[in-house]
Amino acid sequence: MTSVNISGYGDGLTVDGICIGELTPSDHESIEKEKGGQNYSPLENVVVSKVKDSSTLIARRPHPDDVKKFIETELIDGLCCYSAVNQGQLNQTIVDAVVKHLNEEKLPTVPRSIRHKYMSAFLLAATGITGMDKVVPKVAGVESWELSFKISRRWGFYKKGIPEEEIIIVGAKGNFHGRSVAAISMSDDEESRAGFGPFLPGIELVPYNDVNSLENLFKDKGDRIASFMVEPIQGEAGVIVPNDDYFTKVAYLCKKYNILLAMDEVQTGFGRTGMNFAHQLFGVKPDLMGCGKAAGGGILPVSFVAGRKDVIDVLTPGSEGSTFGGYPLASVVGTYAIKVMVDEQLAENARNNGAYLLEILNGIKKDFPDKIKEVRGKGLLTAFEMHSEKHLDGHKVSVQLLNHGVYAKETHHTTVRLAPALTINKNQIDRLSEAIRSVIKGL
Repeated sequence: MTSVNISGYGDGLTVDGICIGELTPSDHESIEKEKGGQNYSPLENVVVSKVKDSSTLIARRPHPDDVKKFIETELIDGLCCYSAVNQGQLNQTIVDAVVKHLNEEKLPTVPRSIRHKYMSAFLLAATGITGMDKVVPKVAGVESWELSFKISRRWGFYKKGIPEEEIIIVGAKGNFHGRSVAAISMSDDEESRAGFGPFLPGIELVPYNDVNSLENLFKDKGDRIASFMVEPIQGEAGVIVPNDDYFTKVAYLCKKYNILLAMDEVQTGFGRTGMNFAHQLFGVKPDLMGCGKAAGGGILPVSFVAGRKDVIDVLTPGSEGSTFGGYPLASVVGTYAIKVMVDEQLAENARNNGAYLLEILNGIKKDFPDKIKEVRGKGLLTAFEMHSEKHLDGHKVSVQLLNHGVYAKETHHTTVRLAPALTINKNQIDRLSEAIRSVIKGL
């Protein structure tokens, strides 16, 4: 019979005689490679230890003189856990709500087979902020997309009368909806698909931001299409922003052909783009919307699907479930994540500071046009794309930014995303921007 000896807390946490607080960055890397699955490739020689404030991480780096030791340095968080911490690290309002709930209310977990009082609070808050009729709580962001996919199929069968074996769900090329089998079935990223087939049938892709291709598909197969599932702005693809009139035309086509418009707002929601939800930038309202990441305020994984009553109501008892979807503590966190977004005017912060950041990035592009090809973004969901040259390597830029006190991460080799907490201030943006300028200048 095997056993494990665990003791202590924080840096004193010890597992089978190994004290976590004494491990160097290389020690952590060795343990992850030996004991963990290699489905991520973290930045080298850095381990986050704690947070200093809402936008600053404290990270352990190798000691310059002794590889068996480490030093702690500050990093401006330019990634915000891929928009999961829009409200800022350890937002005090959310933390206070969690502590009060656990210490005084004493109702951390019950299943959905019995009601709890905090579900009502979450449903009222979530429908209120989204303007949708109904909400179904989930946990991980990909679960909200997965449920939107399931609802779309069921709506197509029960409401539109499409035979089950003929239902088509349309997606956009370049999408990223997660890593579940259904999500990668809709993906055209071969790295995420390789070796995981066979994939789900009944999925077709059209180019993103191409109304003509979508209309041609709708004309050809519209009677069998249940929904068009799409990101309002493609984040993982490199912050690809569509034409201003794209979604107006998309919404018109969906209504014309009786096809649901289902938007994935997991990364673009909760104030990130300068509006509470990115679809509001384009003056449309989806029939279904999946949210996640910042819905949990960086404290717990919380996600949900919001939508029209007649669409959500295709769900029946037993057709869908989630043990931790909307459990009491998650409901409290989800409610206060919304409260913070509203009370602290995070969308307005993102709109103002995002415009400031984009102005600076465009200035850097103007100074180094041979290195930076394009700057893109809405609010504080931004990116700069470099030219496709060997020396213009996004990973190299990310590593060098660490040396300048900034954490950011590349996507698709030449693009670096910047999505800091929506609580970031202009002084911190200046520090982040100067780091980028210095790194780009040195390439």
